[in-house]
Amino acid sequence: MRDPRLDRLADVLVVYSTRIRPGDLVMIESDPIGLPLVEAVYERVLRAGGHPFWKATCDSLTDIFMEIAEQRQLEYCSPLDLHATETIDARIVFWAETNTKSLTGVDPERVAAVRVARKPITKRFFERAAAGELRWCGTLYPTAASAQDAEMSLRDYEKFVFGAGLLHLPDPVAAWRQIHERQERVREYLQSRSVIRFRAPGEHGHDGTDLTVDVDPAKSVWINCAGTENFPDGEVFCGPQSANGHVNYTFPAVYNGREVEGVRLQFRDGRVVDASAKKNEAFLFAMLDQDDGARTMGEIAVGTNYAITDFTRNTLFDEKIGGTFHAAVGAGYPESGNSNESALHWDMVCDLRRGGTIEADGEVFSRDGRFTGEGWPSPS
Repeated sequence: MRDPRLDRLADVLVVYSTRIRPGDLVMIESDPIGLPLVEAVYERVLRAGGHPFWKATCDSLTDIFMEIAEQRQLEYCSPLDLHATETIDARIVFWAETNTKSLTGVDPERVAAVRVARKPITKRFFERAAAGELRWCGTLYPTAASAQDAEMSLRDYEKFVFGAGLLHLPDPVAAWRQIHERQERVREYLQSRSVIRFRAPGEHGHDGTDLTVDVDPAKSVWINCAGTENFPDGEVFCGPQSANGHVNYTFPAVYNGREVEGVRLQFRDGRVVDASAKKNEAFLFAMLDQDDGARTMGEIAVGTNYAITDFTRNTLFDEKIGGTFHAAVGAGYPESGNSNESALHWDMVCDLRRGGTIEADGEVFSRDGRFTGEGWPSPS
């Protein structure tokens, strides 16, 4: 018998997140380990009148490719993947990893070459999504590998994942619509502001964080993320026009399973002009230098999900932690007012719950990780 939480998740993804309609061509993407959720979503798409198909991904095949592929193969852009991106109406992807560290031993330049080769696909995906031609949502299927990263048992990790998605409630869709309403108050407030400043005290001899971001309301568009593209969700973000200052990231920056600890980035006019890390610094530089757009800030966001409190080494959850902010280097989302192009999009998370503040045009609206506005997201 299938876990009933998977059926509730499938209902949220199909009815609420991607709003599948009769006739929609829907790609379901997952490793075979996520087959129980693939089946639940496949069935729900059929009942909604769509045309589902499963695109299987596999960690072991990726391992073989990264080990054996010649440079010309690393730089190959599949016309089949590009055609799918041009054709589908919706994409539902499950991050279901069997080994989250499988790429940590791979030369970063080989990883970067693959990312750059897929840039036309990434660009077209963002363009179609921004135009409303393509709906998508990504979620995590709990595996032992991800549970191990989070330092939890699989049973506890499943409770964490499904709890963060409010799937224990009788009507998760209604709950996420209520979250959207609370986050909308934050979005409306920020949309009328021009400059956002993030500050956090230093620890262990560091100079902390002091970052000022230009979010000109005539150009930047704040977006309310309440489960329609990531699930679970909980953030408001926009495309910055520029950024100046520095960030000492509280949590390790995780990308392709590789942890980069103690990241410090210095921004000038929206670009990283200085970077350092305590661990895996060479990987950090390889990612930042993979193309012309990789050092540009493509996103600035505030986490609003107070049901998520602990760092789990999975960006899907970590960037949503209530009381944090994250800035992504690399590709921007055109619909948010940032059209920076890059093969990279790397979210890095900074904790503000111990003395941090966020100001909008000089007014503090978040202190110690809690919003000051009435009716805004808050710890339960």
